[in-house]
Amino acid sequence: MHVLGKLSLFTLFFTSSLVIPPVIRFDVCHGLAWGADIKSFGQDGQSGQSGQAGQNSQDSDNITIFADGSPLTLNLAGLDGEQGKNGQDGEEATCKSQPVNVPYHLQAPSGGNGGNGGNGGDGGNGGSLTIYTTNPTNLQQIYVNAGGGKGGQPGLGGIGGQSCQCSEPYWSLEACTGNPGDSDYRCTTREFRCQDGRQGANGQTGVRGRDGLMGKLTLINLDKPLESDESAATVTMRTLKEKGYLLSKNNWETRNGAKALFAPGSIIDDQYLALTERIERSFLLVWNAPQQFSKFAPRKITLGLENNRNMKVDLPDDLWIEATTQQQNNLTQFIVYNAIRAQDATQLESQGLSGNQTNLKLTIVDKAQQSNLIATKFKITYRTTQSDPRFRPVSDYITRYEGEIPEELVMLDGNKFTLKIGELPIKSNDLRSGLGVEIKIVALRSFAGYSAEQTIRVKDVLGPFR
Repeated sequence: MHVLGKLSLFTLFFTSSLVIPPVIRFDVCHGLAWGADIKSFGQDGQSGQSGQAGQNSQDSDNITIFADGSPLTLNLAGLDGEQGKNGQDGEEATCKSQPVNVPYHLQAPSGGNGGNGGNGGDGGNGGSLTIYTTNPTNLQQIYVNAGGGKGGQPGLGGIGGQSCQCSEPYWSLEACTGNPGDSDYRCTTREFRCQDGRQGANGQTGVRGRDGLMGKLTLINLDKPLESDESAATVTMRTLKEKGYLLSKNNWETRNGAKALFAPGSIIDDQYLALTERIERSFLLVWNAPQQFSKFAPRKITLGLENNRNMKVDLPDDLWIEATTQQQNNLTQFIVYNAIRAQDATQLESQGLSGNQTNLKLTIVDKAQQSNLIATKFKITYRTTQSDPRFRPVSDYITRYEGEIPEELVMLDGNKFTLKIGELPIKSNDLRSGLGVEIKIVALRSFAGYSAEQTIRVKDVLGPFR
C-alpha cells in the first residue's frame, strides 16, 4: 500500500531524570484505502450521457429494365449513414471550503466522466440491376451509379468535469492523556491528509459506420421476362398421364467485368451474373399396361432435370414398373407396359402336401395372381424328425436335402405352383409315411429388375396324402 501519512506516538516518561520519549510510527493507506475515518466535502459531478448512434441508411431499390440501346442514367446509390451524436461533457464537481483541523482524513469531490460518442450509422447498399437485352452492347448507353453509401462519422466523447482541490493537504493534531509529570502521562500526535478530487475521464469516440455494398448486375440474354425454373417436381401419375409436366432449368455463370459493359464512370460491382441458357423439357406418362390405371393414378413420381438435359425418374419404392423412356425433341415419354405393387410379389401361400414317396408334391398359390408377370425360383430345405412337428416345438430335425428346385420339377398352372418334392434326390426312407417333416421354401421373385424373397414353412407328418 502507498503511504499517505505517518502516525507517530510520542511517549513521555517522567521519572527522577528526563528521558527522551521513543517514537512509534504506523502507516496509513492512500486514497480510499485510508480506513473508515475518511469524509468528503462538496459533491461529485455527474457523468455525461453517451451520444445516440446514427441511424442506418436504407438500401437503394433494386430495379429491372429492358435495354434497347437508348441512353439512360440510373441512380441506384445507397444513402450515407447518419453521424453519431457527441457524448455529453461530465459535470464539474461542487467545491466547498475544506474543513479545518478536523480529526479525520478528507476527500475532495471528483468531476463527472464525459459520455461516450455514438457510433456512426451504416451506409445503405447500392441497388442491384437486372437487365434484359439480346445485345450486350446496349449497356454502353447506360450510366449507372450503384455505389454503397458512406458510413456515418462517429460522435465525439464528452470532456470530463473539473475536480476540486484541497487547500491544506496536511495537518496534525495532538492529544494527551493523564497529567503532566505523572508516569502515565502520554501524548499522541496524528497526521491527517486531504486527497484531491479525481479529474473526470473523457468519453471515448464512437465507431464509424460501415460503408454500404455496391449493387450487382444480373444480365439476361432474353427479350421477355425470365420464368422461374423448376428443375424437380413430385407429381401424381394421373397428372403425368392426363396433362404431362414441364420442367425447366436456368443455367447461370458468374463473370467479371461489369463496369466495362456500361458507360464510362459507372459505379457497380465488377462481378456479375449472366444467364447462359434456359432448358425446358416436358414429361408425359403413356399407360400401355394391361393393369387398371385407376389403382395407380394417385401414386406420385419424382422428376428431375439433370445437367445433361436428361430427365431422371424416381418411382415409389413399393411399385414395380416395367417401362421404357423415349426422347422426342424436348418431350420425354415414359411408356409403361406393366405395373404391380411390390407387396403383390410376396403373396404366396401353401396349400399343403399331396401324394407320397416319389409322388410327394407341395402346392403353392399366388393370391395376388401376378405369377404370369413375376419370374419365380424356389429353394428348399427338407428336414425330417421322428416326432410330430405340427403341435409342439421339435429339436431333433435332420436335414435331408437343401438346394434349388430345378425348373423341370416346378409346374405353373395359372397362379398355382406345384413343387415335385418326391423327385428331388431324397432317399426313399426319408419320404416314408409317418415321418415328421419340416419343409422350408424360399421363393425368389423378380420382375423388370426388381426382386423380393418370401419364406414359406410347412410342418406335417407324411402319409398317404390324396
